[in-house]
Amino acid sequence: MFENLSPMPADPILGLMTKFREDPHANKVDLGVGVYKDEAGNTPILACVKRAEQHRIDTEATKVYIGPTGSPAFNQLMGELAFGQDNPALLADRIRTVSTPGGTGALRVAADFIKRVNPNSVIWVSDPTWANHTGLFEAAGIKVKTYPYYDYQNKTLKFDEMLAALSQIGADDVVLFHACCHNPSGMDLTNEQWDQVIALTKQQGFTPLIDMAYQGFGDGVDEDAYGVRQMAANVDDMILCSSCSKNFGLYRERIGACSIVGKDSHSANVAYSVLLYVVRCIYSMPPAHGAAIVETILGSSELKQQWLDELKVMRDRINGNRAMLVNKLIEKGVTRDFSFIAKQKGMFSFLGVTPEQVAKLQADHSIYMVDSSRISIAGIGEGNVDYLAESIAKVL
Repeated sequence: MFENLSPMPADPILGLMTKFREDPHANKVDLGVGVYKDEAGNTPILACVKRAEQHRIDTEATKVYIGPTGSPAFNQLMGELAFGQDNPALLADRIRTVSTPGGTGALRVAADFIKRVNPNSVIWVSDPTWANHTGLFEAAGIKVKTYPYYDYQNKTLKFDEMLAALSQIGADDVVLFHACCHNPSGMDLTNEQWDQVIALTKQQGFTPLIDMAYQGFGDGVDEDAYGVRQMAANVDDMILCSSCSKNFGLYRERIGACSIVGKDSHSANVAYSVLLYVVRCIYSMPPAHGAAIVETILGSSELKQQWLDELKVMRDRINGNRAMLVNKLIEKGVTRDFSFIAKQKGMFSFLGVTPEQVAKLQADHSIYMVDSSRISIAGIGEGNVDYLAESIAKVL
C-alpha cells in the first residue's frame, strides 16, 4: 500500500524553524513562527494560567472522559466571552458551543458539519487567508474559493471589490471571515465595514463562518469581538470557531471551541445534535486540561482581571513593536512608506518585499520570514530592531 505514496511538500514555516535553529549567526532574527514572544524571545506561561493550573492539579479527582461536548462551564464562559453576555442571540437561547482540540480542531469540526449539512456548499475565504484554512476545508471534501481582501500594492483592503464579490454569493454557500487580527495581512475590517458586511450577509443569505483566533490581541477583548457579536445578533445562522492558544498562551494544551447560532432554540438544538455526531466521528472526546484552566480563569473575577491585565501587556507589546519598527526604518534612512505596519492589528503583517529580497535577508543577514514576506510582529524587540531595520534598509 505505502509503495505508491509520494512525499507531501514540507510546511514552509516548519522548515524556517529548522533553518533558524541551525543558523550560528549571533544576530539572527526569527519572524516566521506564529506564536507570541516576549522581549527575551520566550513564550511565557501567564501568571493567571499558573494559578489556575495549580488549582486544577489540587482539585482534579478523575481522568474519566468529559463527554463529546466538553466542559459545560467552559462552553458557557467561552460563549459569553465571544458573543457578550447581553447578546440577543445568547439571551434567545440560539447558541450552542462544544469544546474542541484547539482552534484548528474547531475549524475541522465546522468543515465536517458544513459538509454534512450541505455537501455541495462552497466555502469562500479571503485572499489571502491563513495557509491552513484551504487544506482543512478541502480535507473535509468542501470546494474552496476566494474573495478579494488585501491590496498588496496599496497595503489596504480591497473593500469595494470584497463587497462586490460577496454580493454574488448564494444562500447555499459559506463565507469565512476573520474576526480580528487578520492572519496573514494584519488588515482588519472597521466597525462600519463590518456593518456593511453583515447587511450584505443578511441580504444574500449565505452562512458566515467567523474564525476568532486572536480575541484581545487587536484593540481589546470586547472591541475585537464586534463583528462576531453584531453578526450573531443579525443573522439566522452562523458558525464561530475560537481558540485559547494565543490569548491564554495555551498553545500546547490544544483547546478551542466551535459555536453554532441557529434561527431559534429548536433550530439550534437540531444543529447541535449534528455537531455532536460530527465530533463523535472525528475525535470522540475533547481534551479537558486546557478547558479547566480557562474556565477557572473566566469563572473567577480576580483571575479574569489578572488575565485581562496580562493580555493587555501582550497586546501593547505587539502594537508597540509595530510603531517601533516603522520609526526605526525611517531612522535608518528608508524612504519607502512602511506606516501601514503601525496601522494594522495582531501578530502578522506583510513587509511588502519581493521573494528575492526575502531570500537575501535570510542569506546575508539571517533574518527569517516566509517567501510572501509575512512577518511575525512578536519576533521584533528592542534588542533586534536596529539590526532588523538596518538589514531591511540594505536589502531595499
